[in-house]
Amino acid sequence: MSGYLTRELQIDLGGHGYRLQALKDLQQFDDPDHAAERIGISSAQWSLFGHLWPAGRVLADHMCAHEIEGKRILELGCGLGLSSLVLSRRGANITASDYHPLAAEFLSINSRGNQLPDIAFHALDWQVPSPELGTFDLIIGSDILYEAQHVALLADVLKQHARPQAEIIITDPGRGHANRLSRMLIEQGYALEQQRMRFDPQENAPFRGRLMTWRRY
Repeated sequence: MSGYLTRELQIDLGGHGYRLQALKDLQQFDDPDHAAERIGISSAQWSLFGHLWPAGRVLADHMCAHEIEGKRILELGCGLGLSSLVLSRRGANITASDYHPLAAEFLSINSRGNQLPDIAFHALDWQVPSPELGTFDLIIGSDILYEAQHVALLADVLKQHARPQAEIIITDPGRGHANRLSRMLIEQGYALEQQRMRFDPQENAPFRGRLMTWRRY
C-alpha cells in the first residue's frame, strides 16, 4: 500500500489473537485521485478510519460472546473491521460497511491476515438510500456519533435497515450526541439499555463511555 505508512497491531480478544494492519499514526494521508475529497472526507479526517479506537475495542470484545445465531448482522463504520473479524471467526452472517474509500481494502487485508474468509462489504453513504443492502436483525457500530449532523442520518439508516424485531448496539466514548439518537430510536419503537464502561485503562469512574443496546420487539 503506497502513499502512507502502516503498522501491525496485536489484539487479544475472547481467547483469540487478532492481527490488525492499521495506519502508523494520525498524520498519514494519501488521496491522489481525490476520492475521499469528492465524498466529503477532509485531509484532517482521512486517517481516522485507520486506527483502533477504544470504542472499537469495547464493541469487538462485546461481540465475542453476544448472541448471533440465526441473525443477519451489519457493522456501520467498520474502519479496520475488528468487530466484523470477531463475528466472522464465530461464523456469523456479517456484512461490514463504511464510507471511507480504503475501508474495504483494509478489511480484506485484515481478514486474510487472520486466516478468515472475505467479509461481505458495502460502501455505505448514510445520505444515499441503499435498498439493495436489505435489512438486519442486529446492527452494530463504535464511535459513529462523531458529529452532531450524524445523528439524524444514523437514525434514518437504522430505520431503513433494521428489521421489525431488531437490536442495535453502539459503543460511544461520550461525545454528547447519544441522548439525541436515543430519543429518535425510542420514537421508532426501541427500548434502551445502557452500561457505563471504562474505555481507557487509565480512566476513573464515573465513566463517560457507554455501551448502548436498543431493542425493538
